[in-house]
Amino acid sequence: MTDLPRRKLGRTGLLVTALGYGAMELRGGRRGPDLGPQHAEALLNGLLDAGINYVDTSIDYGRSEELIGKHIAHRRSEYYLATKCGCLVGGPQPAQGQRPTHVFTRDNILAGVSQSLSRMKTDYIDVLQFHAGPSREELEDNDALQTLLDLKRDGKIRFIGMSSTLPNLADHIRMGVFDVFQLPYSALQREHEDVFTQAAQAGAGTVIRGGAARGAPSDGKQAGGAWELWQKAQMDELLDGMTRMEFTLRFTITHPDVHTTIVGTSNPDHLSDNVRAVQKGPLSPDLYAEAKRRLAAAGT
Repeated sequence: MTDLPRRKLGRTGLLVTALGYGAMELRGGRRGPDLGPQHAEALLNGLLDAGINYVDTSIDYGRSEELIGKHIAHRRSEYYLATKCGCLVGGPQPAQGQRPTHVFTRDNILAGVSQSLSRMKTDYIDVLQFHAGPSREELEDNDALQTLLDLKRDGKIRFIGMSSTLPNLADHIRMGVFDVFQLPYSALQREHEDVFTQAAQAGAGTVIRGGAARGAPSDGKQAGGAWELWQKAQMDELLDGMTRMEFTLRFTITHPDVHTTIVGTSNPDHLSDNVRAVQKGPLSPDLYAEAKRRLAAAGT
């Protein structure tokens, strides 16, 4: 097992590794790679062997929950498990490019949690997050928050989370009921930077998604606007032997209010690269300050 840095996930008190695993890449079907059983087993056990202890998934992620239950349920004490609610239970998987449907009624939430517990072969979920950032009004109209409080009382979930974005995120923080927030953030996607600091200052845990995939253009022909921002900020001048992916991943974990960043991959080599990058720790203060200065000047 590798020695990954750990951080306290806000008021949950959970000591999570600074690198978590986002299990979207396990979904298969029309929207993801179709992993064979040996590949999925090796990948999931490999991430635990590497020391990663935070696994994030969702009903929306196709076969993801089932594969987690099949291959690492016997190692449940080694990782914290986060999934999402509001995903439509029993509905068809959306086609490529289409957003999943979310329904925040009590019946759909309870059905989803029951299904998730069964699929992942566990008695409890560490962090249950509302998916897709529903508004306060939508949550209150459907009695959705009370449903999660009831699940917490019954021991089926430990903490309540919100996968959110602006503009609803600010209102969610003010509600004061969410233990954990998951939101997008990277070197090239910094619009939530100050808001998730507010969440951390309010005592909530912060989980970042997109900290590597959306922050490190690997090929100028494919990266579009991200590549243009990267070039405009002259970021390659700061790499000093690092790959772009390593730099942007370490940029993300350098933020003092980032508790863990979830990175998804179906490639064991990429997983190992991510682990090695995070083991090196945050960027130096001078390098981080210069990177932020350049990125701000480029318009991030």
